[in-house]
Amino acid sequence: MAEVWLATDLFLDRVVAVKVLKQQLASDPTAIERFRREARIVAQLEHPNIVSIYDSVEHDGRQAVVMPFVPGKSLRDLLDEKKHLSPEQTLNIAASVAGALDAAHNAKEPIIHRDVKPANILITPDNHVLLTDFGIAKVLTTNTGQDLTSENIMMGTAKYLSPEQVRGHELDGRADLYSLGLVLYECLAGKVPFKGNTDAETALARIQRDPTPLGKLRPQLHPGLLHLVKRLLARDPANRPASGAEVVSMVEQIRNNEFTSTTWPRLDSSGAPRPDTRGGSHGPGTTRPTTDRSPTPPNGTRPRQTTNRQLQQRRSTPTLIIAGLLVAALALGGVLWATLRNGSKDGSPENTAITSNGQTGATITTPDGQPVPFTDSKVTALTSFDPKGDGTENETKVRLARDGKTGTAWVTSCYQNQYFGAKQGVGLIVKLSGAAQGLLSLTFPSSPWNVDIYASSSPAANLEDWGSPISQNASQKTNKASIVLNQPGHYLLLMLREVARDKGCSSANPFRGGFSEISFGPAQG
Repeated sequence: MAEVWLATDLFLDRVVAVKVLKQQLASDPTAIERFRREARIVAQLEHPNIVSIYDSVEHDGRQAVVMPFVPGKSLRDLLDEKKHLSPEQTLNIAASVAGALDAAHNAKEPIIHRDVKPANILITPDNHVLLTDFGIAKVLTTNTGQDLTSENIMMGTAKYLSPEQVRGHELDGRADLYSLGLVLYECLAGKVPFKGNTDAETALARIQRDPTPLGKLRPQLHPGLLHLVKRLLARDPANRPASGAEVVSMVEQIRNNEFTSTTWPRLDSSGAPRPDTRGGSHGPGTTRPTTDRSPTPPNGTRPRQTTNRQLQQRRSTPTLIIAGLLVAALALGGVLWATLRNGSKDGSPENTAITSNGQTGATITTPDGQPVPFTDSKVTALTSFDPKGDGTENETKVRLARDGKTGTAWVTSCYQNQYFGAKQGVGLIVKLSGAAQGLLSLTFPSSPWNVDIYASSSPAANLEDWGSPISQNASQKTNKASIVLNQPGHYLLLMLREVARDKGCSSANPFRGGFSEISFGPAQG
C-alpha cells in the first residue's frame, strides 16, 4: 500500500520515517480510509514495543504518516541472514511482541493486528524489538462495524495466518498470538512450519495438520520454550495462552528457570491436554511418577549412589513391576560383573551394566541362559542436553566426544557442587544409525561420575518425556565403562548426575564432568 521514506523534520531537526500511500491508490477511497485509520489506531497505542505515530498529513492528494525512524533491521532481514536465532533472542522477541499485542488487544478500542510476521517486527542494534504496520488491523468495537475488507478475502500473509483467519471465523487477540507462534517457530527452526506451492496451499495446511514438533528439530531447547511455541500453535484458540500478558508471564518463567512438568499441561497434536500413559493426565497440580532418587540433604549434597541401585516401584499401572537382581560372573582377561534388571514388559532383562576398566568382550545371556541377540548400529550424531538451563551446554565441543581421541573431551560448565545444584544433571543425546541392541562404551575425563541412560525412538527436550532410565551407573573411580543395552532406542540420553572436581574450574565452582569418547556397537563374543 505504501512507500517508506527516510526524511528530516526541518522544524524539530530530527530524522523520521514517512510512510506515503502509493500513487496508484491515491484515488481509492477504501485505501485512503484504511491508511488514515492505521494512523488513528496507532496514535491511541502507547507502548515501548510499538512504533508510534508523530503525525498524519496530506500533500498533493497523497496521504502520509510521519513516524520515528527505527535504526536496525526487520526480523525478516535478520532471519534471511542468520536463518535461525538463539533461544535468548527469540524469548526477547516473544515477550516484546506479546506485550505490544496485549496493549493493542486491551486498548480503548481493542485492535487485532492480523499481520504479525517477521517483516513487521523491527529490531534495533541494541536488540530493542518493535511491532509495526497496523495497516490491516481490525478494530473489534467500532461505531459503524465497518471492516474495510472484503469478506471473501483472507487478510494477512499466507505463511503467518491463524487457522481461524483461513476459515473466515470471528477473530480475537488469540489469532495474533498464533501468528506470533509461527514467527517464534521460524526463529528457532530456521523455517516456517507450513509451506505449499501456492499461498492457498500454505494457508490451508494449518487447518489440516499440526507443525512438525519443534522438539524434534531442536531437541536441546529449553522445554519451557518448546511448550510455549506449542501452546501458541494450538489449532483451537481455547488451548492457546489467553492473552499477550500470559505469554509475557510464561517467558519470564522460562527465563527464571521456573518451568516444571506441572507448570502447564502437556498437549497432544491437536493442542488439547492429553493423558500421560505413565501416570494419568498432567495438568496444574499433577505430578508425574519419576525414578526415585536419593533425597537431597539440606546442605545441597546427596549420598553417593552406587551401581547396584534398587529399582523403585512404578506407579503408572495398577500392577506393580517387581525389579530383581541377578549378578553373574563373567571373565575375559579379568572379572566383569553385570547387573541384570528384569524390568521390561516382556520379561526380558532391561539392561546389563558393566563397569570394569573398559574391559569388554563377554557373551551376554538372559537369566534363562539364552544369548542376547545384538544388532549392528553406531553413533552418528551428538547433541548437548541441558533442560534446566539454556537447552544446550558447550554445544560447539560435542564433537570431541566422538573424535577417536581420549585426550579430548566434551565437558560441562563448572558447578558449585558435584550434583549440578538445582539442575540435577546435564548430558548428551546420542543418535544411533538405527534402533539397536549392543555395547555402549564410555570414557570419562575424570571420576567419580554417575550417569543415567535413557532410550527413545525420538529425542525429547524435557527430561521427563524420556521416561525412566534403562540403566543407572556409577563409577568406582574408573574412567571407563562398558554398558550392555538390551533394549535401546534410536536415541540415547546420557545424563550426568554426578561429576568430579576439576582443577580447571574455580574454587567457587570446582566441579565439572563430561565424556571423552562415546561409541556403540555389537558386543564381542
